[in-house]
Amino acid sequence: MIRARHKINKELTAKIVQILKRHGIKKAGIFGSYAREDYNKRSDVDILIEFNGSLLTLVGIELELKKSLKRNVDLLTYRGINHLLKKRILKEEIQIL
Repeated sequence: MIRARHKINKELTAKIVQILKRHGIKKAGIFGSYAREDYNKRSDVDILIEFNGSLLTLVGIELELKKSLKRNVDLLTYRGINHLLKKRILKEEIQIL
């Protein structure tokens, strides 16, 4: 189930979307504590992206997101989701791109 984007922090979402678009990402979502709205100041931001590039590029995007958001980021690809967690992650995902 994909929930509406307005449920999450708009400033945070805008920064994420800007960076992802700059890297040509066309599909992305947030899951975890930010999607559930139970985050705190130490929570990381869990982001899913559709990505077919290199691991080096993926790491670069993750580092850019961390720097911009000033918090830890867990950047996963849809193909790389652990099959044991996939159902839960996709259920709470909020699509941002």
